[in-house]
Amino acid sequence: MSEDTIHSEQFKPWLQAYNPAVPASLEPYPETTLLDVVRRAAAERPDHKILIFKGRQISLSEFVHSIDAFGAALVEMGVRKGDRVALLLPNTPPSMIGQFGAWAIGAIAAPMNPMYTPSELEHTLLTSGAETAVVLTPFYDKLKSIQAKTKLRRVIAVRIKDELPFPLGLLFGLLKEKKEGHTITLQPGDFWWSDLLRKHAGSPPPDVRVESGDLAALFFSGGTTGIPKAAAGTHRALLATGMQLHAWFTGLLADWDDLIMLTMPLFHVYGNVGAMCSGLIGRNRLALIPNPRDLADVLATIRAVKPAFLPGVPTLFSALLNHPDVQAGKYDFRSIKLCISGAAPLMEETKRRFEAITGGKMIEAYAMTETMCSAVCIPPTGVYKPGSTGVPTPDMVVRIGDPETGEGWLAPGEVGEICLQTPSMMQGYWGNPVETANMIRDGWLYSGDLGYLDADGYLFIVDRKKDLIKPSGFQVWPREVEEVLATHPAVAEVCVGGVPDAHQGEAVKAWIVLREGEVASEEQLRTWCREKLAAYKLPKFIEFRESLPKSTVGKVLRRELLAEK
Repeated sequence: MSEDTIHSEQFKPWLQAYNPAVPASLEPYPETTLLDVVRRAAAERPDHKILIFKGRQISLSEFVHSIDAFGAALVEMGVRKGDRVALLLPNTPPSMIGQFGAWAIGAIAAPMNPMYTPSELEHTLLTSGAETAVVLTPFYDKLKSIQAKTKLRRVIAVRIKDELPFPLGLLFGLLKEKKEGHTITLQPGDFWWSDLLRKHAGSPPPDVRVESGDLAALFFSGGTTGIPKAAAGTHRALLATGMQLHAWFTGLLADWDDLIMLTMPLFHVYGNVGAMCSGLIGRNRLALIPNPRDLADVLATIRAVKPAFLPGVPTLFSALLNHPDVQAGKYDFRSIKLCISGAAPLMEETKRRFEAITGGKMIEAYAMTETMCSAVCIPPTGVYKPGSTGVPTPDMVVRIGDPETGEGWLAPGEVGEICLQTPSMMQGYWGNPVETANMIRDGWLYSGDLGYLDADGYLFIVDRKKDLIKPSGFQVWPREVEEVLATHPAVAEVCVGGVPDAHQGEAVKAWIVLREGEVASEEQLRTWCREKLAAYKLPKFIEFRESLPKSTVGKVLRRELLAEK
C-alpha cells in the first residue's frame, strides 16, 4: 500500500470523530525547539508565572535566566553538544531547569528514576553514557556508590530546601532535612546546584546552535517488563507531540491561564512530553508534584492552585476517589475541566465517578515511550466508546497487523498487533541497533500490543501479546477479566494473569484488593464474572491482598505477581 494511500483522509475514518476545531494535520511542523517556544513566551510575557512548586512561583523570565545560568555552568565544566546529562530528580524546579539548561548547550537530557536500585541505576547510566548527573540529596550516596562503575565525572547535588519559598525552606531545614535523609556530605569535586546558579546568574544564552533534528532526550522504556532501553527522541519529535496534544485540547484548555498539575514524574515520557511539553506549547502554568503517592500533598495542591487539567494514572484517580476526605466532600474538584488517564487501563467505573465529582471530562489515551507520547486519545467533546482508548491524534496512523508477525492490514474488528506511524517516532534505542530493528520496520513501530480498530477508527486494546492466557487452549485477555471484576462494588484494585495449572496447562488468576470496609468471597466474585464472561474466562484462582505491586508511575506490575512463588 502506497504512502499516499496511507495518509489519505479516505484511509483515516477516525477523522470524522475529531472536534471541528482540531485539524486533520499539523504539517509542516516548524523547524524549532521547545526551548525556542519558552524563550519567545518569556519575551512576550516575562512576568507570567510558569512554574509553581510548594507555593513558590517562578516567572518565565526567571525560568529562562535559570536555564541560561545552568547552561553556562555546564559549558564551564566541559559539557559539550551531544553529551548526555542524567537527571535523577522528582518533579521539582531543577528537573525542568536542568533539562532545558542541557538543551541550551545542545546536550541530551536523560531523565532517570531516582528510585532505581543501584544496579538499575548503574545500567541506565552505562546505557546513556552520561558523564554529568544532577541528583537530589537523598539519592546522592546511592549514586556515588556506583559512580566508579560508570562514566560519571561530574555530580551536581540539589537541596530541596533551596527550592522552597520562605519560610517553608527554613522550616524544612530545621525540622525535616536530617530526619528525612536530605543531609549529605558533598564529596570533593562535586557541586551544589544552588552555588552553580548563583555563580552564573545573569549569563547570556549559550552560543550553541540547537536544531530541531538534534537529539533532545533519552527516555527509558521497558523497565517494568525487562531491561530498560533508552528511546532517543529529537527536539522535532517532542515539539510535534506537544503540538498534537495541545491541538487535541482545543476549546477545553485556555492558553496562558489554565493550570496543569504535573503529577506524572518528569523521568517518564507521559509526564515529560505528554503533560509538560503540551503545556508549554499553550504557555500554561505548571504545578509540580514531587510524589503523587503523597495524597495529602496532591489534595492540598488541588485546593491551592485549582487545576484545570489533571493528567494521571488509574491508581491515582482511584486513590483520590477513595480518600476519606474526598468522600466526605471536603475537597472541591470543580476547577478540573479535563483528566487524562494513561499508562494502564482505565476502568469505566473510575471514569464515571471522577467525572461526577469534577463535572469535567475524563479521557483515556494510549501512547508509548517509543512514540515520544504521541497518542491515540478519546475525543474530549466527541463520541465516547466504552473500552476504547479513542482515535489517533493529528498525523498519527494506526494499522492492525497479523497477530503473530504484525504484517499486513486487518479489517475492522479483527484483533492483531497495533502498528504506529507518527512524526514523533523515536530515532531508535540509544546504542542498541538490534532492538531498534525489532521495533521499527519500514517506517512502522511494532508495539507488541494487541487490539483492533472498529469501523469508525476507534482503537480497542486487547492486551500485550505475551500476557495472553491460554486455559485449555482457549484465549483469555487479562484486561477483559479485569474490567469485569473492577465493576464489583467491593473491588478497589485488580490484576489478572496466567499461572501454571496441572489440569488446564494455564489458568486465570486474579489478585484483588477490596475497598476499605467491604467484604467479598471468591465465589461471590466468580458469580459476578459468570454473568458477563464465558466459563473458560472465569478466574480459577483468586487471591486477596492488601495492595498490589506498582511501578513508580502507578502501573500494576503483573510480572511481579506472576513471579511470586
